[in-house]
Amino acid sequence: MPHPLPSLDALRVFEAAARHLSFTQAADELHVTQAAVSQRIRSLEESLGVPLFRRLNRALLLSDDGQALYQPVRDALDQMADAVESLHAGDATGVLTVTTMDSFAATWLVPRLKRFRERHREIDVRISTSDEVIDLTREDVDMAVRYGRGDWPQLDVVRLMTEEVFPVCSPALVERGPPLEKPADLARHTLIHDSLHENWRMWLLAAGAPQVDATRGPGYYLSNLVVQAAVAGEGVALGRSVLVADELASGRLVKPFDVSLPVEFAYYVVSPRATKDRPKIKAFREWLLQEAGAP
Repeated sequence: MPHPLPSLDALRVFEAAARHLSFTQAADELHVTQAAVSQRIRSLEESLGVPLFRRLNRALLLSDDGQALYQPVRDALDQMADAVESLHAGDATGVLTVTTMDSFAATWLVPRLKRFRERHREIDVRISTSDEVIDLTREDVDMAVRYGRGDWPQLDVVRLMTEEVFPVCSPALVERGPPLEKPADLARHTLIHDSLHENWRMWLLAAGAPQVDATRGPGYYLSNLVVQAAVAGEGVALGRSVLVADELASGRLVKPFDVSLPVEFAYYVVSPRATKDRPKIKAFREWLLQEAGAP
């Protein structure tokens, strides 16, 4: 049977004493008393069955066995320190994997990522898109931007943006007509649908135009495809404020009516509680909040 290894603490004390050839200086470095160092060395010698130091009147020297042990112990401690330092460095640099929905990534996140890269060139952001809610504690993913009520137990959850819905269309569609002066005019236009809960029927009721047939028109599963269809002039889409913000700002889409419908869900930045303060995750979360104008 192999002999049991001494404790890491005992080896650290031995390495410091051997390097300084002084129990007093080793005690100062380790922030313990000289008596504690002496006792730990004596216990180590007893467990190994050999003397590690030659104790002279005014000097402390390594024994032959101490000299044989010193360099391997120092190399091992240095390797462990380097490994721990690499882990901490990995928290601040390297790959950061973020999962989010396809539509949010395509219309809001990816167009802004250049600004994060310019600020944090040491971090390589990898975007994984999926509408499935994955287990962040099990999958090889650092954090997520999710859409929902924010009720995800065991995770650190920070609200990023709320949302509202309203009709949007291309300016060319408004110019060529038919007119879009009041919500009832939508009866003469193609309505574009997505698959989320807030739908045309709800908006038309809120806008005072329940007579408009809310069931007709093409539909798309992904909201970013709804935005693209509206930009292409296919009809009037029920736009989601977060996803159409850039298109409205650029003039590629217009908002013909002032009526907006609040949305039950919001966007949240989530990460495992155990890793939420890692430098990479914290930097990306703070950048997202700044981009969204969130407090």
